[in-house]
Amino acid sequence: MRFVPFVALAAPALAQYNPKPERATVKPRNTARELQLVSPDALIKQINLEDLLEGSQQLQTFADAAGGNRAFGGTGHNATTEWLYQTLKATGYYNVYKQPFTDLFTAATTQFTAAGEELDAAYMTYGPSGDVTANVVKVNNLGCNVADFPADVSGQIALILRGTCSFAIKSANAKLAGAAGAVIYNNVPLTALAGTLGGVGDYTPTVGVTQEVGEGIASKLGNGTVEATLFIDAISENRTNYNVIAETIEGDHDNVLMLGGHTDSVYAGPGINDDGSGTIGTLMTGLALTKFKVKNAVRLGFWGAEEFGLLGSYHYMKSINGSLGGNSTEINKIRAYLNFDMIASPNYVLGIYDGDGSAFNFSGAPGSGKIEKDFEEFYESRGLAHVPSVFSLRSDYAAFLENGIPSGGLFTGAEEIKTEQEATLFGGQAGEPLDACYHAACDDINNLAHDAYLVNTQSIANSVAKYAVSFEGIPRANNTLRKRGAERARLLSRFDDGGHAHHGQTCGVGKIAI
Repeated sequence: MRFVPFVALAAPALAQYNPKPERATVKPRNTARELQLVSPDALIKQINLEDLLEGSQQLQTFADAAGGNRAFGGTGHNATTEWLYQTLKATGYYNVYKQPFTDLFTAATTQFTAAGEELDAAYMTYGPSGDVTANVVKVNNLGCNVADFPADVSGQIALILRGTCSFAIKSANAKLAGAAGAVIYNNVPLTALAGTLGGVGDYTPTVGVTQEVGEGIASKLGNGTVEATLFIDAISENRTNYNVIAETIEGDHDNVLMLGGHTDSVYAGPGINDDGSGTIGTLMTGLALTKFKVKNAVRLGFWGAEEFGLLGSYHYMKSINGSLGGNSTEINKIRAYLNFDMIASPNYVLGIYDGDGSAFNFSGAPGSGKIEKDFEEFYESRGLAHVPSVFSLRSDYAAFLENGIPSGGLFTGAEEIKTEQEATLFGGQAGEPLDACYHAACDDINNLAHDAYLVNTQSIANSVAKYAVSFEGIPRANNTLRKRGAERARLLSRFDDGGHAHHGQTCGVGKIAI
């Protein structure tokens, strides 16, 4: 794939997964009449590993030049969105625009010591700065009620187990109980706990630690007091951020397939799997499509500020559903939305969102089951296993489901621990996280499963080609199904405080405040 020159790319070394398929080189477009109608087999042939890795390396380059991350509104993220915009615009196949919006960005440096030992701790975004030395007090239950906090937590540092309610509720309750700080520890092994409080609020300074760190401190408390120092130096600033939207010039614009993923990383790392893999998988499919004619318009959505609470996708949806602009007729034009957030996790499973609700008793909008079935048939046609992934409403598909739009997508896993059964199905290491570098500095160019990356992008191409021709079996969006306010909160509360989710377990870090 030839990209618009932006910065010099390192030439990726090709692995053995896909020997020299046809390259989907973008050439100046003449007219759609000269192109053949897209088909799944033809579009899949345009997808190859070399292009995917070249695109991933470009994102790594942007992160390296920006201090190691592509967090929203920063130079690494701005370079990402500008590159996407210029690359798609250069094809002449799409109408492309950048949609700006401004939101509050927070980040911090942290230091945490307990019993004289310095321990890794991650900032909970939107939390306040703090510098406190005090005793650690373990909270009863899960800190979801102020009554869980013992009286002697006042002026001390609260130790709270993750689960049941959001990080924001735990931190706010700690503040109400008089705690000078809060340390939330994970409820699954081997993985760090970084998260968000979801927005500005009346919180105590809060960090997250691993299950092992939290349980270690709790064990020491059984033998006496534990003194700790919690230091947080937070920054908070409004940042302008961009969604990038590209829609085919040709095709029926009253019957639109939309697909996308988020373009920002967490502050801690470059985000090459989360969600650089979804970004590049979507982009490469979109570029490959330029060699074909479509019946239905195809719209690509590259979302900003997902890591701060799905801000970009919700801003976009509000701009077309009548909240900020547009009207409900625009919603009805989107016949399906496909979401791709982490499709190359190193210790992967091949997850498909549970559109019909048969696995988790929580279905997407009508038509989501058909989208799920089409993905399943692709993997089965190749003799590949697949597993259902729960619609937790913790990725960008949430805004579309809430507006009654049939939705689906793929997910290879974040911090969940791989089971023995999953290791049998997909290989890899049982007892280890699906992505041990999730939301960490090591989520870099070396944090990609090449085989999963390729087959999942081919799966994207298969569905895109299918729906670019026909939406048979997928009804239009039903505006009466739009879930708002308290209903959304009720749905979110079913899935704890997680980010992404799979097999009904939380695996993210609380991207939305409940």
